[in-house]
Amino acid sequence: MRLDINLASQPYQNLRNFWTQWIIGLSALGLVTLGLLVYTARELMSAHRDQKAIQTIQDSIDALTNRETTARSFLNEPDNRNTRDRSQFLNDLFHRKAFSWTQVFQDLERVMPPKLHVLSIHPELTKTDQLEIKLQVGGDNHDHALELVKKMEESKHFQETQINQESRALSGTGDAVQFDITALYVPEAPAPVTAPATANAGGTQ
Repeated sequence: MRLDINLASQPYQNLRNFWTQWIIGLSALGLVTLGLLVYTARELMSAHRDQKAIQTIQDSIDALTNRETTARSFLNEPDNRNTRDRSQFLNDLFHRKAFSWTQVFQDLERVMPPKLHVLSIHPELTKTDQLEIKLQVGGDNHDHALELVKKMEESKHFQETQINQESRALSGTGDAVQFDITALYVPEAPAPVTAPATANAGGTQ
């Protein structure tokens, strides 16, 4: 039997290659889509865990804030104000007893650049019961004040040192500029007290 095919009206197509490529393309697209879905699901789960952790921390902060507010309200009541004021006075007294002017000046002398000098110094107790030193120093330029701040930060006795204000010095003082500096002061830890040696009760013959 003879079969005539007119290729001009019915061109030959390789359908097997077409379907093979189409299936491969769909498979690749499906794998990419699956990978994106898995990645998105993991990110959503991670974001949910982070949000839960943040909420837990926020709840703890809110609880502490409420406790602080309740405690302050309790201490501000008329019947408790004397106790509050006495406690604050005792805390101030204890911190001021721990404050040694001699030690502070010695610590400042170690970090003070040659062309700067102290004009005034004032210790103050912060709300967190830390000793804050307010310094006013005089010198001839800004760089020396920056050097002082750097040395104070490198010292174990000063923390959070910063220049709050810079102004021109009054005439007749011999200084070109003056600086207001604050820093938290960490006193030297007291030496441990050792108990005196006790004599031998029995003695020796």
